[in-house]
Amino acid sequence: QVQLVESGGGLVQAGGSLRLSCAASARTFGSYAMGWFRQAPGKEREFVAATSWKDINTYYADSVKGRFTISRDNAKNTVYLQMNSLKPEDTAVYYCAAVQGRVGVRPHEYDYWGQGTQVTVSS
Repeated sequence: QVQLVESGGGLVQAGGSLRLSCAASARTFGSYAMGWFRQAPGKEREFVAATSWKDINTYYADSVKGRFTISRDNAKNTVYLQMNSLKPEDTAVYYCAAVQGRVGVRPHEYDYWGQGTQVTVSS
């Protein structure tokens, strides 16, 4: 069982930055692919970014490419999402997810989820 706890959300003006963190309880965190997803009110959960277990391969949704960066620190059992040049359409609850082995870009490919952290971008 893996527990994930997100932090770092908040209210920011358009053009601003936030860094989300996700702390994992897994003893073998380094063997898990990690992803970030988001869900806005009335919309389906969508892929944002993901990183393979070695942090060699990273993947981004087109809507965030060039603005968001995913990274991980396996020594700290933590994955990060640096979000720059935020836009009002980035407003959503952001979720961290984990799966052992192969990285995925769809929600059903992940086995473990955090409780989410709210990100609100004002115009």
